Amino acid sequence: MGLGLNRAGGVISAPHLVWGGSVGSWPPVASPVAAAVPLCSMSPSRGCCFPSCDPRLGQGRALGPASPRGVARAAGDCGGTAAGAGPWGAASYPWGSLRIFVNRSLALEKIKCFGFDMDYTLAMYKSPDYEELAFALLLQHLVSIGYPPEILAYKYDPTFPTRGLVFDALYGNLLKVDSHGNLLVCAHGFRFLRGAEILHYYPNKFIQRDDMKRFHILNTLFNLTEAHLYACLVDFFTNCPRYINCDTGYKHGNLFMSFRSMFQDVREAMDHVHLLGCLKEKTLENLEKYVVKDAIMSYLFDSTDGDKAGTAQRPWRSYFDLIVVDTRKPLFFAEGTVLRQVNTATGKLRIGTYTGPLQHCAVYSGGSSDVVCDLLGVKGKEILYMGDHIFGDILKSKKRQGWRTFLVVPELARELQVWTEKSELFEELRSLDLFLAELYQHLDSGSSERPDISSIKRRIQKVTHEMDMCYGKMGSLFRCGSRQTLFASQLMRYADLYAASFVNFLYYPFSYLFRAPPVLMAHESTVEHSRGDAGEAGAALAPWLAWHGHPSPQVRAAPQDSSGEEEDDDGEA
Repeated sequence: MGLGLNRAGGVISAPHLVWGGSVGSWPPVASPVAAAVPLCSMSPSRGCCFPSCDPRLGQGRALGPASPRGVARAAGDCGGTAAGAGPWGAASYPWGSLRIFVNRSLALEKIKCFGFDMDYTLAMYKSPDYEELAFALLLQHLVSIGYPPEILAYKYDPTFPTRGLVFDALYGNLLKVDSHGNLLVCAHGFRFLRGAEILHYYPNKFIQRDDMKRFHILNTLFNLTEAHLYACLVDFFTNCPRYINCDTGYKHGNLFMSFRSMFQDVREAMDHVHLLGCLKEKTLENLEKYVVKDAIMSYLFDSTDGDKAGTAQRPWRSYFDLIVVDTRKPLFFAEGTVLRQVNTATGKLRIGTYTGPLQHCAVYSGGSSDVVCDLLGVKGKEILYMGDHIFGDILKSKKRQGWRTFLVVPELARELQVWTEKSELFEELRSLDLFLAELYQHLDSGSSERPDISSIKRRIQKVTHEMDMCYGKMGSLFRCGSRQTLFASQLMRYADLYAASFVNFLYYPFSYLFRAPPVLMAHESTVEHSRGDAGEAGAALAPWLAWHGHPSPQVRAAPQDSSGEEEDDDGEA
């Protein structure tokens, strides 16, 4: 089905994905403005676009929340393990929320195109107001298809859901798991299961994540309302005396409603609310309440072609080299769909496949990542793509096209705040883990003693729960105690860079080299190098460092490239 461009407030709505053109074309940041903007009227997570050069922009020097020179200098520490040093370190929230964090080395000067997702990347929505609106619309739709009207009494609770949860369509549980499928948290409705209750459903405390018909990962920011809705529905039917509870659903007279059918109803409601436009229409009615007009949006929609008063406003499309809507990710990163041109005057699609050259300010529909590379004349690693969807934006673009990736994690600001304010809890947890390891360190095959660790394990459980509650009812997005979540492992594996906002790029020069810290294997991190070897290496480097005006650094283990191939200076093979 073709998707046209509608008009909102006299401004043609923006696309979903936006791709950056010239390296020196980043728009400068003014102070953020809390006001309404003409809203993009595309359906969520469906398209793409690229900025073109503005001669006024220079090389990314800009005024933002802090002096760019001081920020950029401090940000230079962010690529390695020593990022905690100085006022920009891990203990310096909110400065940490302006940093970019590095999983794999990346040289910005090698990037020719910057690509942007639309929702929650270029366009940010006010939380929890936007989620409350979507949640109310979902409830109304469920009631309209036959669900009890009593469910309308539920309200969205932003402290309950987090991204990366897994919904079990067989038993109706919300699960938090690690990268291997081991259970970290299990909730049935709003009741958290423990011990024997978990073993009843999952005897091995493990799930087969490959079973996509049963286990559904809720990775996007739009999924927050969906996750909370599952909990509300399970809570309602579990406690409603009209329904009989069963392991796989609820019985009412001759009717049986399985958790799988509940999942299908909620997914259909999500499609109705997001794709058919009712969420968009409600948002347009109150832009000031639901849409953040930050510095980027102000620049795109409020800038003029000159500095004099009365100069005509510059069209937002002129900032981008390529604009694509209705890309249908993740299909966009595979075979894709037919590339068609959009008539920007009527919002309708032109007949036939577009086969011509790239036209500036034109809007396209569909296509594929291969078509985008051909139109822009670039290779995969010359594109840095930014988005908030770990699967649709980051994983697929990395695995199938080799694009460089930047994950937008708005929750990172809150995560950093708790991480710094409650650092004593994590330090205690780490000390308990080390103490537990030391109890077994000197035991061998001839040891008959068995350390009593019951009190230590109880203390670890207590500290882990206390840490989790600091983040929210489902805990941190990234960890459960000392164990990392599935979301964290995917972020580390597929996102080259990540930050709370892509606007953080404004604090870095376009010649910047984001350098990843060394990743050591277990035998490398626990078996030290001999001090003699380290001293000799440092002595050998000292003359060269002195000649080039560098201070002698502390000698540390050299990073190893897991690919086994030679690296360029940005760490990419």
